[in-house]
Amino acid sequence: MMFVNLTRTGLFLAAVLSAAPLAALELKETPGLDPSLPPIAERVPSEPLVVDLEAKGRTIGKHGGSLDTFIGRAKDVRLINVWGYARLVGYNKELELVPDILQDVEVEDGRIFTLHTREGHKWSDGDPFDAEDIRYYFEDVVSNDKLTPSGLPPFLLVNGKGPKFEVLDDTTVRFTWDEPNPLFLPELAKSRPPFIYRPSHYLSKFHEKYGDPAFIEAEAAKVKARSWAPLHAKKDDMYNARNVELPSLQPWVRQRDDSDLRFILQRNPYYHRVDSTGQQLPYIDQIVMTVADGKLIPAKAQAGESNLQARNLSFSDITVLKKGEKLNDYVTALWSNTKGSEISILPNLTVKDPGWRELVRDTRFRRALSLGIDRTLLNRVLFFGLGTAGNDTVLASSPLHKAEYTSKWADYDPEQANALLDEIGLTERNGEGIRLMPDGRPLEIIVETAGEAQVQEDALELVTEMWREIGIKLYAKPSQRDNLRERSITGQLLMSVWWGLENGIPTSEMPPDDLAPVHGDVLSWHAWGDYYETGGEGGEKPDWPPAARLMELYEAWLVSKTPEERTKIWEEMLQIHADETIRIGLVSGVRQPVVVNNVENVPLEGIYGWDPGAQFGIHRMDEFFMSE
Repeated sequence: MMFVNLTRTGLFLAAVLSAAPLAALELKETPGLDPSLPPIAERVPSEPLVVDLEAKGRTIGKHGGSLDTFIGRAKDVRLINVWGYARLVGYNKELELVPDILQDVEVEDGRIFTLHTREGHKWSDGDPFDAEDIRYYFEDVVSNDKLTPSGLPPFLLVNGKGPKFEVLDDTTVRFTWDEPNPLFLPELAKSRPPFIYRPSHYLSKFHEKYGDPAFIEAEAAKVKARSWAPLHAKKDDMYNARNVELPSLQPWVRQRDDSDLRFILQRNPYYHRVDSTGQQLPYIDQIVMTVADGKLIPAKAQAGESNLQARNLSFSDITVLKKGEKLNDYVTALWSNTKGSEISILPNLTVKDPGWRELVRDTRFRRALSLGIDRTLLNRVLFFGLGTAGNDTVLASSPLHKAEYTSKWADYDPEQANALLDEIGLTERNGEGIRLMPDGRPLEIIVETAGEAQVQEDALELVTEMWREIGIKLYAKPSQRDNLRERSITGQLLMSVWWGLENGIPTSEMPPDDLAPVHGDVLSWHAWGDYYETGGEGGEKPDWPPAARLMELYEAWLVSKTPEERTKIWEEMLQIHADETIRIGLVSGVRQPVVVNNVENVPLEGIYGWDPGAQFGIHRMDEFFMSE
């Protein structure tokens, strides 16, 4: 195993290669492939990514088999592009960025990125993947105002300015910014990356610059597209797996469009990874995703109908799943959930009601709400005491973790909570003992849910009794995700319950966008996030000092040059969240059940999250193989 530390970049970039020289590697044919395909030496890059499984503590696998799993809705077929996790650069289990699809990355001063593709790398249809495919993305997709009317995406902008783009040769491109761009590489490693490459040989047929006008007109008519641009957008579907004609670089590819209930994803015969014995990955021939009612998926997994299942399973299913292990010969692995909290109560700091806005922005009020919750009891009742009671923040496994981030203002202390509420002036009560707001309204908080997780509603039921002790009445209001977001947009949402920070295991090299008001879909501060996303054309400019400071720190991270700078920024942002109790987390470290049925190389201990992690992706699903 070899690690390359590009210290001049301030970014640790590791490359994991086989200890055996490539010249000594004897490539082996994959059984069962179409005999008309070229031999393996012509299908893989001249220097494929060689995976040393034994060095990773895994077993050399064997080809073949079909893996069955369930998804709750047809659109979840796109998860194949998440779980496959073939990325230009991706995270390894140590959360280091490693070249994957790329042969190498060179970074200078944090602002000059030279990307090297693998010579001889091919798309799933056998056409070459090279610098032209990255050029097509940059010059013909995101720089074309008909395909991308909003302009370059944020990760390609530094101080509002895009990069200079150059094609140096057939396998090398360079992006150069005037200032550092620490967003660039982490963005490429996401579970849903921007795919800064496109199969130009396929998509250019639908582009006005390259395609035949008569062909484009005929194809547009087939899908009722008004012009070439919407036609191109329909064909350009790198993430959703809807266009079965679109070539891919992922380990499994959707090639059939014959069902909306059962999706068969077949191996990519041109995939760029091989094991140290010369076998091309992935080991498994095909992944079969079957749509089922999400409420029935735990029972189906318990019945042994799924080979690998985590989607639509939760902590509450563990007992039932464990009971079925002996009967149906599977294992229930318990992975660490990477969210900052399993459940988080989110005061809406941009709620329109002026009385509530003043109150929820009062630090003492949010601290009182937090101190009024017995998290230890919640942990014991809902999670058998197996979680960690505390705030919604980074987990102990993150190098940025400090114990006070978890514990500050998170102890159960109703006496102090009552004192803080009295200090605010909320001393008057009605006949039920509920405190009155300054305008005379009873202090009745409606906490809305998306209606998707029973554990959230169970938690609110317990919090209702706890807050009554401090003179606050809680009403839990189940809704739907779309309605919840709409009420957030209109400012009617007062408080909601949601999952915690998506990334509870960050390093300083990962963008701290969970901590700053830069996204309009965050229920804590839609108006501020919308202001940032629209460049000031919508929403509201942050006028609350802690929010304004979080924005300053986020923007400082975007132009930071060293890990030390980024660590300092992260620590101040985390400290602000702990001091201000912006998100009222309840319990973290809750385990995610993963049913493993006749599949090898699946770790019994793992992490389960979206970013970073891509759910199964960080564990390299292409290295899993079927048992006898």
